[in-house]
Amino acid sequence: MTQSGIPQSHADLLTKKAFAHLVTLLPDGRPQSTPVWVDYDGRHVLINTAEGRLKDKNMQRDPRVALSVTDPDNPYRYLEVRGRVVERTKAGAEAHIDALAKRYLGQDKYPWRGDKEQRVIYKVQPERSSSM
Repeated sequence: MTQSGIPQSHADLLTKKAFAHLVTLLPDGRPQSTPVWVDYDGRHVLINTAEGRLKDKNMQRDPRVALSVTDPDNPYRYLEVRGRVVERTKAGAEAHIDALAKRYLGQDKYPWRGDKEQRVIYKVQPERSSSM
């Protein structure tokens, strides 16, 4: 099924312990894929990363992204999203990565934070999705 936005039937994949594969574009247009933790605020897909990482640089330069998530409980159930970054913010990013660490690792604090690391949240507006 293809549609705009996130189908209600598959929104849970963005809020459970399921890894997403985020695709951003390199300067020469080639795709770059990274497994990421993912979240959903009911309107935007949320990606949390550290400033300076390749995906951070790619999304600042070109807001077009795609991601796919497979249900860990049923590998034949998936969600694919294509969209654009509509916001990049540091506000709440530290608390957000800790909340993701709780979901994905069962730990209260994100354990791999660097001393000078600055976290950022990218809000992705879904433009097209497909699911099964």
